[in-house]
Amino acid sequence: MNPWIIVLIVVAVLAALIAVLYFLGRKAQKKQAEQQEMLEANKQTVSMLIIDKKRMRLKDAGLPQMVLDQTPKLMRRSKLPIVKVKVGPQIMSLICDEKIFDSVPVKKEVKAVVSGIYVLSVRGLHGKVEAPPAKKKSRFRRALEAAQEKAGAKPLK
Repeated sequence: MNPWIIVLIVVAVLAALIAVLYFLGRKAQKKQAEQQEMLEANKQTVSMLIIDKKRMRLKDAGLPQMVLDQTPKLMRRSKLPIVKVKVGPQIMSLICDEKIFDSVPVKKEVKAVVSGIYVLSVRGLHGKVEAPPAKKKSRFRRALEAAQEKAGAKPLK
């Protein structure tokens, strides 16, 4: 068999795969934009006391059964950022946005923007909300910076 025919078949398969991924990505992007609009439309500001925060599975989080039934089967096993809060006299578990999970203070009263059972943002009620602690540098990053320091180059940030 001619090697050019094999190369041509491989290129055609890759082009078809890229086209399929492109259209699936656009469809997922439209769906995410619709969901974001719904979150923005239903958001409200609530004063709450943060009791605890953890990353845990949906089954273990203590969320309502209706929420568990509506989630896709693949998502049920993944760990989500869960925040246990006290709103008025009621204690409940809410799902936190991944972007703000590290900055949510524990055992403090905050004003949070909530849409259903989803926490979108958090502001401190009494004082400021503390910034998340700086992440530790990996061994590779420390070794790279040490090598650059010895060489006299500027370290990366």
